[in-house]
Amino acid sequence: MLGARRTLLVRSQIVKVKTRALRKGVWFRVLTKAERACVELSIVVVERVRSCLLRRVLTSILKKLEAAMESRVQRLMRETGVRLASKLSQIAQKWGNESAFLWAGDSGFVQYLTINYMNELP
Repeated sequence: MLGARRTLLVRSQIVKVKTRALRKGVWFRVLTKAERACVELSIVVVERVRSCLLRRVLTSILKKLEAAMESRVQRLMRETGVRLASKLSQIAQKWGNESAFLWAGDSGFVQYLTINYMNELP
């Protein structure tokens, strides 16, 4: 949702992230009082964020919330599963499997490898 490029932040996006964070129990655990106040005030006062400084502050807070709400499986898929799928894809391509280049981008395959990896952990 939030990239490094110039993003347009609107009230509805901020409210959605806040609602999800409250439901998942990370709103009070992850954010400081000042960060919560900044988000709350932005929701009340601003319909669309125009200020570069406010956009930067809100983006960092929302990224912090998104990272805290990410599940263990999602995190491991991003950190480990993609790497494993890419490696297996390259090996299969060397063995002559022409369609193996698609494996690295297949989210189902990445998830399968991630779950297997998680089950091997002590």
